[in-house]
Amino acid sequence: MDGFLELSLEIGFLCVVGSVVLAFVRLVKGPSLQDRVVALDFMTVAIVAFCGLAAIRYATPAFLDVGLVLALVGFLATVALARFAERSTVRNRKESRDE
Repeated sequence: MDGFLELSLEIGFLCVVGSVVLAFVRLVKGPSLQDRVVALDFMTVAIVAFCGLAAIRYATPAFLDVGLVLALVGFLATVALARFAERSTVRNRKESRDE
């Protein structure tokens, strides 16, 4: 493999791992459910990018399949969590009006 490509891949791996760590901190700290949903979605995107980098680095297209499946599952999870957050917000508004 070319030296520049290897260096670029290593820098890419470091950036992706760093972004996953920072997103995990946001996931733990919150403070709101919406922050946690966005952090989880970003972690999914970063891990898909990691799979793409691994596919290039190891010349194995199986990593692309894993990334595709993870992207689809992550999308469905984000939609489900967004619907849950919306319903809880609507429920809280109704309860505050009833008081």
